[in-house]
Amino acid sequence: MTTDIIIIGGGAGGLLSAVYLKKQNPKLNIRILEALPRVGKKLAVTGNGRCNITNKNINLNRYHGNNVLFAEYALNKYDISYTADFFESIGVPFVYEGDKVFPASLQAGSVVDCLRFAAEEGGVIIHTDTKVTNIQILKNQYRVWADKISFVCDTVIVATGLYSGGYKCGSDGSMFELLKKAGFKTVNTTPAIVQLKTENDITKQLKGIKVDANVTLKTGEKVIREDFGEVLFCDYGLSGPPVMQLSREVPRNKNSMSLSLDIMPQISLNDLKAQIKTRAINLSQRPLEEFFTGMLQKRIGQVILKQCGCKLSDKAEVLNNNLIDRISKMIKSFDFKVLDTTGFVNSQVTAGGISTDEFSNSTMMSKKYNRFYAVGEILDIDGDCGGFNLQWAWSSAFCACDNILRNK
Repeated sequence: MTTDIIIIGGGAGGLLSAVYLKKQNPKLNIRILEALPRVGKKLAVTGNGRCNITNKNINLNRYHGNNVLFAEYALNKYDISYTADFFESIGVPFVYEGDKVFPASLQAGSVVDCLRFAAEEGGVIIHTDTKVTNIQILKNQYRVWADKISFVCDTVIVATGLYSGGYKCGSDGSMFELLKKAGFKTVNTTPAIVQLKTENDITKQLKGIKVDANVTLKTGEKVIREDFGEVLFCDYGLSGPPVMQLSREVPRNKNSMSLSLDIMPQISLNDLKAQIKTRAINLSQRPLEEFFTGMLQKRIGQVILKQCGCKLSDKAEVLNNNLIDRISKMIKSFDFKVLDTTGFVNSQVTAGGISTDEFSNSTMMSKKYNRFYAVGEILDIDGDCGGFNLQWAWSSAFCACDNILRNK
C-alpha cells in the first residue's frame, strides 16, 4: 500500500497529527497504524477518566529530561490557546478547575471520540490490530512493515509512547526498541507519575484512608523534592497526586530514600505541641483511642499514638511532655522508607526515551533521516502530573505537522 504519511500509534499525538494534517491539507493520504483493536485507549482513561487535557500554567520547570530546553520552542509556539482553538474546532470546548484544564464533558472518552470522528470525517484511514514490526529506508521513501503487510510512504510520524500503562494500553515499548536497534541514541527509561512501594506495616493498617499533607522525598536529611496534596494509604505503600508527582526521582536515585508526610502543615511544630498539651489537659479522662477524634483522622491518630509507645486504653492524663514532643514530631514528619515504584504498568508516563539530540526542536524531524518524525512520550521529555504530558503530546505533534505541511 502506498500513501503520503504513515502515523505509527493511534494515541493522543497520533490522532491529533492525523486530524490536524487533514484539516490543513485535505488532499494528503494519511494512514494511522494502531496495534490495539481501537485507537486512543490510554487517552480514554487519563485524568481518572476525565482527561486533564492541558494546564494553564505550562512552563519548562514542570518538564524533565536530559535537555528540557528541547521542548521550549514547541510548547511556546503551540500553547494552550492554540490547543484550545484546535479542540474547539473538533467539538471539544474546555473548562477550567484552577490551573487544570478539562474537556467540558469531563469525559476522556469523548475526547477520543471527537478526535476519531474528525479523523474519519477527514478521510484518514485507520488500521487497528496493526503492529509495526520494522521500518525500511528506501531511496526517497520508507517501507513500514506490520506483520506481513507493508506500507510505502514519504513521511513517518512515530507517536507510540513508551512503556506506561503496559500492554493493555498498547505501551510495550516495541517501537522504542526498534529505533534503538536502528542506532537512535536513547536515554534510560523509568516509570514516572506512579505509586510508591514503601515499608508497609503502617500503610496496611491505614489502607484506604486519604489525608492532605505536605510530602517530602528525602535521601537522609537531603530534600530531593516536595509537593502538597491528597495522600492515599495503600497495602503496598503510598499513592495520591503529590506522591506520584515525586515518584520519577525514585528509580533515578541509587541512595535509600524516604517519604515524609506533614499531616498538619497549617500549624508549626511548637504550636502543635502547645495545642496537644492543652488538649491533654482538657480531655484528661478521655481514652487515647479517642484522643485525636475531631483533630486528626481517627485511625491515623491511633496509629501515631501506638508508634509513640502509647496504650490506646490509657487516658489522656498519661501524656507527659516527652510523649507530646514525640507525637507532635511524628505528626509533622510521618516517615516511610521507599522501596520502589509500582512499575511501568501503573505509571502515567515514562521518563527517558529517544534522545532529543537526534531530533530538531523546531520541527521534531530526525537529524539523520529526512521526513522521519517523533512526537510525544517516546522522546526524552516528560512532564509533571496535571495535563503537562498531554500538552507536550499536542505541542510536539503540531510542531511536526506544520513542518510536514511546509514541505508538501
